[in-house]
Amino acid sequence: MSSLILKIIHRNWKQGRTVSRLEVVTSFKAAKNPVKQYSLTEGIPVSDWQSYRPNENFDLGVVVSFGHLIQEEMISSFNRGMLNVHASLLPQLRGAAPIVHAIANGHRRTGISIMRIEPKRFDIGEILLQSTVDIPRDMLMPQLHDELAQLGADCLMQCIDDFDFYNGQALRQDGSKATYAPKIDRNFAEIRWKHHRALQIYDLYRSLYSLAPLKTWFCGEPVKLFEIAYCHDQSNAKKQTEKAPGCIEYSRQTKQLLVWCCDGFCIEVLQLSIGRKKTLTAQDFHNGFLSKVAHSRKVFG
Repeated sequence: MSSLILKIIHRNWKQGRTVSRLEVVTSFKAAKNPVKQYSLTEGIPVSDWQSYRPNENFDLGVVVSFGHLIQEEMISSFNRGMLNVHASLLPQLRGAAPIVHAIANGHRRTGISIMRIEPKRFDIGEILLQSTVDIPRDMLMPQLHDELAQLGADCLMQCIDDFDFYNGQALRQDGSKATYAPKIDRNFAEIRWKHHRALQIYDLYRSLYSLAPLKTWFCGEPVKLFEIAYCHDQSNAKKQTEKAPGCIEYSRQTKQLLVWCCDGFCIEVLQLSIGRKKTLTAQDFHNGFLSKVAHSRKVFG
């Protein structure tokens, strides 16, 4: 998101519109940092976050997907403070991973908030502008990320182009309505078959798509699920309440694995890996592993 927004601001600067001077501060830690790379390629002055100290008079600072608390000294060094482009409808989903949590929680709507940065706490500042987007039932994380990035860039430039107006109508957040989207840890992708409903597992898959595969176990070996599907029309589906959560069946007709969940419905697994082996199709997994174990052991978990 940050690299696309930088490109939009840079285009504005080159066109001689609202932005008359531009510099970038980012982290140099990561080997591949698209913000740093774009800045160097385009000749934009770029500084390392760890060593940067404000020594010039800038009007406005902009923060996007940064993940660090900004010191009060730096915020006050900008004549008009700093704005943050946050990928949620604040105060919903305050935190580091709002896009992932929006999908994992099954939300059907999210959006962008342009807010003031305040020192010492994340995502509590006054909101200058918000805009919403729908989350279609099968949308994957990269699709929503890209849509929000473009929307965020448009909203940011709208605020910058008429800053006095939006700054003057900024609204304080209602903290009583706050929800949270903390940083994703290694356990987030772990499927808990006895607790997760089929739709919950599918939403978790959509939220982590391109970031991390879902994780489970089979006969003591770690398993990664790379591609799954879910049938939304469960009205004609017969609940299999007699099947244990995580129970696996192979469909010769569709060449998919059907895995039953705690609500009696199933997800469909198309690609997976076991141990440190290469990615397998459902048919490969059935032929190489599932068909060779007793019925009572044909369970994920």
